Formats: sequence, C-alpha cells, structure tokens
Amino acid sequence: MPRPVAAFFDLDKTIIAASSTLAFSRHFQSGGLITKRAMLRSAYAQFVFAVGGADHDQMDKLREFLSALVTGWDVATVREIVADTLHHTVDPLVYDEAVTLIEEHRAAGHDVIIVSASGTEVVDPIGTMLGAHAVVATELEISAEGKYTGEIKRYVFGEEKARAIRSLADEKGYDLDECHAYSDSVTDVPMLEAVGHPFAVNPDKELRRIAEENGWPILVFTRPVGLRSRSLPSTPTLAALAVGGAVAVGGYVWANSWANARRRPPAV
Repeated sequence: MPRPVAAFFDLDKTIIAASSTLAFSRHFQSGGLITKRAMLRSAYAQFVFAVGGADHDQMDKLREFLSALVTGWDVATVREIVADTLHHTVDPLVYDEAVTLIEEHRAAGHDVIIVSASGTEVVDPIGTMLGAHAVVATELEISAEGKYTGEIKRYVFGEEKARAIRSLADEKGYDLDECHAYSDSVTDVPMLEAVGHPFAVNPDKELRRIAEENGWPILVFTRPVGLRSRSLPSTPTLAALAVGGAVAVGGYVWANSWANARRRPPAV
C-alpha cells in the first residue's frame, strides 16, 4: 500500500501576496492594540518585506519587531479581530494560482500543510479558510493572564520548518520523496530540500539561483483574487509560469520540463 503524500506550503508571498501578520495592522490599531505610530511602522515593515528579499537578517529583524509589537496584547482580542476581519483582510491577497494548486493537491489525495513563521493565531484561521489539513506556525508565549509576553516558544523558521516536516512525516507516515514543498524565500531551502519535489514560488534572488542550480521548477504567481469571487475551475489546471520555460500540466503540476528530470510526477 502506498504511503501518504503531503504538499507543504509556505504562507507569506507564496500563498498570499503579503505578510499575513502585518496585513492585520490596521485592524489591530482599530481594536486598540497598537498606536497609529506603531501601525505606520508596521506598514513600513510590510513594504520592506514585500519589495525586499526575506533573508535571515531581515527575517530576524521582522521577528524582533513583531515580538516587541505584540507584547502585552490580549490573546482573545487578537483571535477575535482575526476572525472578524479575516476575509476582508486576507481574502483579496490570496494568489489564484496558489489556490488552484492547493485544489489540485487535494484532488490528488494529498494532505495540504501550511508551514509558516507567522503566529499560529493568524495562520490557523487562514489555513481553515484555505482548506488546509494542518498548520505548523510560530507559537508565542502566553501569560497566565492571557497576554503575549513577547517571548517566542517555537519559531517556525529556517531549519525548524524542515524539522517540522520530518516530524509530521514520522507521525503521519508521509513518503517525503514523493512530497512537495513550495516557498519564495532562500530561508526555506531546508524545507525545500526535505522533500522530493521542491518548487520555488516567486523566488528571491538567492533562492532563484539555488533553484536553477538544482533544477527545481520556478513558479510565478501574479494574480491575487478574492476567494469568494473566484470562479473555480471544472478541472484542475495550473496557471503558473515556470521561469526558463513554461511548466503547466493539465490535471496536475510536475516538472517534466526540468533540465535534470529525475523525479516522478504524483499519481492523480
């Protein structure tokens, strides 16, 4: 009997065209969690994240900024704001191509797992909205009074993403050689190397170089679209372009245009 297969997705700039946490800044300000000045700083951090490559130094600075920002926040209030504003905030940022790809993996019988450095209070509801089977996200320490302390219990970043994937594979019995992973950032190379079918999505400069050296497909997602207004395809298709040659295979995505094609496509 074949072992189960999973598709592991980074979230920010892979499934959605922004930082999932920073996208809620305006709503957190409206809810009284942050000042207008802090909201403007958050907007600037969002801009830097969007236009720059998310290397280790930038991600560390973003982690430090967010840790300081959320210190003292009431967790129940955060969850309420995210739940109340999720579709308005995140829905328009979701890449149409990513949703199609998720649908194709689900149709193929694969588990869809979101693995993100953003906090679990934000990522969990997004995962539910997208129909993910599971979410692995950063866990912030919560005080006995139900407030964030500013400390991080588990930072799902870099090598920790790869460890999380291997742990899930041990738990669920996934065949990692047949699993897929998608990310935009060089910081997720350990995650991509953990599976047999890695894909670079809208990659930063360094990840693009590594993907080209290893013959990994490079996908370009360009169309954020509201899920509720999205016309679902009658048959699975992928509307993503592979840099260096089109990679669009009806029914399912696989890299038959790789220069070093060494991996088998998943069975549908």
